[in-house]
Amino acid sequence: MTRLERPPDELRALGRLAFAELADAVGGIGGVHRAISGRVFGPIGPGAAAARAGHDAIATGVYAGLCGAMRLAGAGVARVTPPREVSTTPRGGLVVGVLNGLRGDVLEAEGSPLHQPMAVRVRGRPVDPTPDALAAAFPVARPRLVVFLHGLMETERAWRIGGGATYGVRLERDLGVTAVDVRYNSGRHISENGRSLAELLEAVCAAWPVEASEVALVGHSMGGLVARSACHVASEDGMAWVKRVRHVVSLGSPHMGAPLAQAVHYAGCALHAVPETRPFGNFLRRGSAGIRDLRQGSLVDEDWMGLDPHALRAAACREVPLLEGATHCFVAATVTRDARHPVGRLLGDALVLQPSASGRSRTRRIPFRAEDGMHLGGAHHLALLNHPAVYERLNGWLATPLDGLRGRRRESSERAARPQHMMAEN
Repeated sequence: MTRLERPPDELRALGRLAFAELADAVGGIGGVHRAISGRVFGPIGPGAAAARAGHDAIATGVYAGLCGAMRLAGAGVARVTPPREVSTTPRGGLVVGVLNGLRGDVLEAEGSPLHQPMAVRVRGRPVDPTPDALAAAFPVARPRLVVFLHGLMETERAWRIGGGATYGVRLERDLGVTAVDVRYNSGRHISENGRSLAELLEAVCAAWPVEASEVALVGHSMGGLVARSACHVASEDGMAWVKRVRHVVSLGSPHMGAPLAQAVHYAGCALHAVPETRPFGNFLRRGSAGIRDLRQGSLVDEDWMGLDPHALRAAACREVPLLEGATHCFVAATVTRDARHPVGRLLGDALVLQPSASGRSRTRRIPFRAEDGMHLGGAHHLALLNHPAVYERLNGWLATPLDGLRGRRRESSERAARPQHMMAEN
């Protein structure tokens, strides 16, 4: 793995991107204008040909001029803006995290300084996965690692939401582990981030200051899916670190997909079908690859490679087995205290429904054990990032002795081997 390099001109890149987005917005307005004028001139017929030609020429020139002016302004702003790194600051990291969630795949393809490569972060700065760098960043490194993975449009600072000590700080104090925060570009495909995480953890565990004996993965929202994808890739490729994984914990992760991502997809298809609203449909279709993967909770390359990302009905995603030898835990929240309340069933935690977070729906099922799950009532999606009840359960899961884990794994394996109709009856 190559050493991490952070370009110094992130602030300039932000300026260029802002004006480029304004130019695209002007272009979208121009598209609506052309569609409406075409609807007006169409029924008039050949008699309006001259008027239409003049109108179209003027309108095209105006919108092209405005778009060009916006892009030139962006280039000018970038030239006078001093080089500055913003992603390491709390506010700058928040902005860059949102941009990566929305357009991260494009930022990566364009080689933008705003692209956030998968990396361990300490105090906002990336840490090279080398022995010297890790020893300096983690002077009190312990054999047990708990790796924290944020969700869509977030960074590792999201775990501080709500104030107070983070899960990682408290686990270090109570269980004697080392918390490892990871930041990644949440606009990339989940499977791409899964492979990057697998490669990163292989390098980190090999270069860890002491022998890494155990690894736990804790992911919020999309982070839980990235963790599962990484475990699958590492297991398939025979990586060493995955054999040390004892727990995989997902907090509000849309294992069956997220309704908001599905709604945006269908709205984009509907708006794209009508010329007057097509620019709005194109805007919704600009969502990143990571957002598209949340429609069904896709974890592997086969779910998207070579397929039309804007097809109205997506092909069924491949079911990825849980990592053998690890305990898989989940937390599902609802805005109502009672999970069976109609509002709670309709809204879930406001972003993810309880059946999706717990891996159970009418058509799909992930073999999570009910006793390894938790329902958090009266809470929204972001509350899962730092909640006392969630920490209490997380502490209990990670504190489980290895002998207890082995017995639970055997029982889980036996249950997974049962015929599907027997599982449905339990």
